[in-house]
Amino acid sequence: MRLITDDERRARLGRRHALAAPVATVEDAARSVVALHGTDPATTVLSAVARSNVRIDDVQTALYDNRSLVRVLAMRRTVFAVPADLVTTCWAGASDTVAREQRRVLAKMLVDSEVTDDPGPWIQRAEGIALEFFGDRDDVTSADLSGADPLLATRVHIGTGEYAASPTVASRLLTLLSAEGAMLSAEGAIVRAQPRGGWTSTQFQWASADAWSGDLGPRPTAEDAAVELARRWLHTYGPAHEDDLQWWCGWTKTRTRAALAAIDTVEVEMADRPGLVLAEDVDPVEAPDPWVALLPALDPSTMAWKHRDFVLGTHRGEVFDINGNGGPTVWVDGRIAGGWAHRDDGEVAFEVFDDVGVETTDCIAEQAAALSVRLGEVRLKARARGWTPSEKRLRS
Repeated sequence: MRLITDDERRARLGRRHALAAPVATVEDAARSVVALHGTDPATTVLSAVARSNVRIDDVQTALYDNRSLVRVLAMRRTVFAVPADLVTTCWAGASDTVAREQRRVLAKMLVDSEVTDDPGPWIQRAEGIALEFFGDRDDVTSADLSGADPLLATRVHIGTGEYAASPTVASRLLTLLSAEGAMLSAEGAIVRAQPRGGWTSTQFQWASADAWSGDLGPRPTAEDAAVELARRWLHTYGPAHEDDLQWWCGWTKTRTRAALAAIDTVEVEMADRPGLVLAEDVDPVEAPDPWVALLPALDPSTMAWKHRDFVLGTHRGEVFDINGNGGPTVWVDGRIAGGWAHRDDGEVAFEVFDDVGVETTDCIAEQAAALSVRLGEVRLKARARGWTPSEKRLRS
């Protein structure tokens, strides 16, 4: 059995994730990690910029003008920005499980809120009204949808005490419909469109996928889509464990094993236990030239595996929040060697946990200064996550 050391895994990461050498386009940056994380819009932009010779405006152009990247609710009920040709694969291979769960959650909310004791037909009626309202619009907000029909303005109750809230059915329907791309026609799939405000804004507008992106191509079967996702992920993140793939996709063990069974893989020895690589990918990978990178919170390279010790070492507690969300990280040759934070005065401050040498530290400082300039008047905040211990120290 071939041994792939942690050093070689880090060499693969540097080359495959476009961190050791940048790629040319925003779309190539997304493909280098399968999909860019999109729950926090700032992550999408900064992850793309870190991997390519592009500007922040170029990422905006790809997302909102060319629409060559599309935000989808997919793996792990997480928003990802994916190349347009991968949208239907994500819908069929991962969004389907999210949609079923979101439908179940909404049905329970309607019953618990005493709106109806027969939620299935109620939801179908609400979806029909919502989809008719969307039409060719590409700038629908939750408030717009709530105002379209009294049914959509119905409020449901969630949480208790200080966590209690009463969102409208419209807001819950947007989440549900955005996950139902594999189950609906192109006119029925909903995607996040351009937000109101700047590039860090989370005030998304919504559109039908057909109006926003045009023809996204045929919908693969759930089985074929799962196989394609597994193949792309293993090429990018392998060698890895079966449960790393299961975690990243949000699949069951059965679905994970079925997808892997349809791919030609080889078992290899790793530092902790055996893992898998594509059969065509067993040849040794040489380490690239030394490199450093400042990656944003929730970056794909930080969040891609369930088992991350080969990049994290002993630093998990410094750069992850209490819920397991990765914060801003400093990378040196495939390792997370430190953390960084954006201070309220605009400075990007960093710290390193290991002795990386004067030359490498100077290179990190140059990248931090350049990022400070690039961010300009924007101030990054912890969105969809909490502040990490490293950020708290650097911001204090």
